Amino acid sequence: MSKSKEEIIEEMQLVVEQMRLDDIEDNPDSETEPFECDCCGQEKYLAGSVEYSGYRLCNDCVLLAETGFALGKIKDVQELVDAMEDSRLEGLCNIIKEEERKANN
Repeated sequence: MSKSKEEIIEEMQLVVEQMRLDDIEDNPDSETEPFECDCCGQEKYLAGSVEYSGYRLCNDCVLLAETGFALGKIKDVQELVDAMEDSRLEGLCNIIKEEERKANN
């Protein structure tokens, strides 16, 4: 019997959360060490992040990628990175606006 979409999504959520917890256990600093996600463009923490084909994905994007793979929605991470381009640009614009706001205060 094959799993439903909901079962696959729940399973992926548990797996990805466990990856984050394992990273924190192995390296407690990963919970507070920031990096910029190559997929969503947001500043996230290293815990639970994964590198795919030269892209470092945050834990949230890892969940999207792994769920996409499991559901057969994407073949590779490049598809997800391309799909998230608008989100990355929006994030970059927000960073620029925030830096301008700080500079003006």
